[in-house]
Amino acid sequence: MNKHCLIFIFIFISNCTFNKVIKHHGVHSLEIKQSKLVENKDNKNDIINILGSPSTKGSFDSDIWIYIERKYTKESIIKLGKKKLFVNNVLILEIDKRGLLKEKSFFNIKNMNELNFYTNTTQSSVSKNSFVYSFLSSMRQKINDPLGKRKK
Repeated sequence: MNKHCLIFIFIFISNCTFNKVIKHHGVHSLEIKQSKLVENKDNKNDIINILGSPSTKGSFDSDIWIYIERKYTKESIIKLGKKKLFVNNVLILEIDKRGLLKEKSFFNIKNMNELNFYTNTTQSSVSKNSFVYSFLSSMRQKINDPLGKRKK
């Protein structure tokens, strides 16, 4: 019986691995593949042969192709298996009307965090003394108490 337990424990432990599981989404090795693209030389067919079909095409302009690569893994057991993103690459390709690669922009996880957002806020044009404010507040009062029986 002892031998069977030892064999079972040995098989169980031998199947365990200490390598982290890496989950991959998108185009593999996007950074290396994008370096093979040459502006004003490669066309749509060359791009598809190198990178495959795009992850997304521009919604307003069909000549913008977007390729994405993401890799993440689970952190240590101390952090309760929280997911950690360690590769986040985005390639934006702009193609001209002739089908040639016009411009390429590559972003990785380091330069994605350098975005600046506009911090000013828009002021409301409706004040308490305006006609619109008084009209909307009276409509709100009528909707909340249509029969006028609620005590104020």
